[in-house]
Formats: sequence, C-alpha cells, structure tokens
Amino acid sequence: MTTGAGTGGSDTGAQAPIAPASVARDLTIKDLGAALSAGWADFRAQPLFGLFFASFFVAAGWFLYYALFSHGEAVWLIPAAAGFPLLAPFVAVGLYEVSRRREAGLPMKWRAILGALRGHGDDQLLMMGGYVFVGFTFWIILAHGVFAIFMAESGVGHESLEVFQTFAGVMMLLVGGAVGAVVALTFYAVTVISLPMLVDREVDFLTAIIVSLATVRSNPRILLIWAGFIAALLFAAMIPAFLGLLVVLPVLGHATWHLYRRSVSYPAR
Repeated sequence: MTTGAGTGGSDTGAQAPIAPASVARDLTIKDLGAALSAGWADFRAQPLFGLFFASFFVAAGWFLYYALFSHGEAVWLIPAAAGFPLLAPFVAVGLYEVSRRREAGLPMKWRAILGALRGHGDDQLLMMGGYVFVGFTFWIILAHGVFAIFMAESGVGHESLEVFQTFAGVMMLLVGGAVGAVVALTFYAVTVISLPMLVDREVDFLTAIIVSLATVRSNPRILLIWAGFIAALLFAAMIPAFLGLLVVLPVLGHATWHLYRRSVSYPAR
C-alpha cells in the first residue's frame, strides 16, 4: 500500500479535490487488506501503546457490565455495547499518532503520543470529542425510547435478559438494530477520515468532516465494507469479556490511519 502525501493515485480522474486535500475515488478491497496488514505491523512493532489505549476500553466494558448487572439493569448491556463502536474512533487517536510517528521515523515518546489527544493546540480534536460524546448520548436516548416502547409489551422485567426471548424483545432488537445502524453509519462517515486527519494536519474539524464525508461518498462500497468489518470485529472482540479488544482495537486503529493515508492526499509544499 502506498502511503504519505500525494497518495490516492497520480491520475487526477481518480481524485476528487476537496480543499485543502484531494480524496481518492479508486479504493479497492486490496487497499483494505493492505491497511490491515500495515495496522498489524504497527501493533507488532509498538504493542505497548496499543495495549495501553485498548485497556481503557476493556476497563470501561467491565465497569459497564458490573454496574448494569449489580443494579438489575442487565437488559441495557446490549444497547450500551452497541454504542461502543461510536466511541472507538476517538479512543484510537493515540494509535493514529503512533502510526504517524512510525511512518515518519519519529521517536516513540509517551509524552508526544499522549499529547496527540490534545490535537495541535487549537481545540479541534476536543470539539470532535464532544461531538462523538453527544452522538453516544443521542444513541442511548434513542435506545431508551425503543426499549420503553417494546418492553411495555414484553411482560418481562428489564432486570432480566429473558426479555429477548419474547416476540416483543425480538422486535425491539430488530428496530433498535436498524436505528443503531443508521446512527453508527452516520458517525462512521463523519469520523473515519476526519479524526486521523486532525491528528495529521492543522485543519478545523468542519473541514475534516467534509473531507471524511467526501471520501465515503467517493468510495461508498469499499468504505461500507470497511464499516461492516469494523463493527463485526469489534462485537466479536467483546464476547470474551471484552478482552479481544486488547488486540482488535489497536490493529483497527492503526489500519484506519493507513487507510486515511491511502485515501487523502495534499498539495506539495
């Protein structure tokens, strides 16, 4: 996979200009495979950083599980877990910086990598973080509404997972899944390119969002496949007590960085 400024193909017909960048319109399945391969290489080369950032996600999952079951709110574990992928891109900001520094041959210093969470000192990443948090909250509100509608018909208490064995419970999962998919795809389209771009370049978050949406619009099939792959892998990683996230989250984070580098190019300085 080609990386670095100027990637995305030399043919201007394969690029869509979105100032201050151009986005590729020729992404393929091979690019996804190359991004995953590069992401795995980054994780193997710098595993401590990946394990460090992923551990917060795993700890949050454990806390969520304990809090919901101890308070008789087990039924909320599914929508809460479904909202995890909405937060994953922001958690991966530190991983983007690791990949950026490895690509540029820069030293791996904890202070610099943790400092990437602040962005370039212009609060743009912070504002994106607020946007992601609002999105997660919005999803929880929607899920609460869907659950309230269908649980009233199930006749089963919300403290038991038996609700999902009823007709109303199955319908609740179907409707909630459809609503959740729309929310997740919206936030995926907004963040998949914008967050690594904000780590890489000094741009405002609105510009980064526009570039992200343009990339998805220019490569809808490939980036929808990537979204489905991310969702499936994250959910599978949550099954063994969230422990699979210790590997899956870093690899996907690094891979997303490389996909961004393949997708977006900048004018030569």
